[in-house]
Amino acid sequence: QPKRKAAFGSVGRRIPYRILHVINQDGESLGNMHRAEALRLMDEHGLKLVLLRENVEPPVYRLMTGQQIHEEQLKLAEKKKASPKPGMCTKELSFSSAIAKNDLETKTKQIAQWIEKRHHVKVTVRQAK
Repeated sequence: QPKRKAAFGSVGRRIPYRILHVINQDGESLGNMHRAEALRLMDEHGLKLVLLRENVEPPVYRLMTGQQIHEEQLKLAEKKKASPKPGMCTKELSFSSAIAKNDLETKTKQIAQWIEKRHHVKVTVRQAK
């Protein structure tokens, strides 16, 4: 078992597994093969072996070009940026445009407290009748 999980694209010649399931750069399965044979393929084609899934038996590696690795890293970064952070909370506050002065001050104090706690705040103002 590896001591630490390899980051995407950091797999070089140090592969902790003896038997690998290898996928070529076009997405076609090359089947299970020994680590030495996978490294030989990698050298012949000028590609890099990248770990895709390590929790399966045998672990799945893919032969990729540097450009493909870069594109995958960009996709992962976009996904991570788009997903909401754990612990991030959105607070919503709505009030009428005819709100009394004291009520408005109370609500602005509440909004300031939420912002200090790094919450996202959504304020909705309804038109008074």
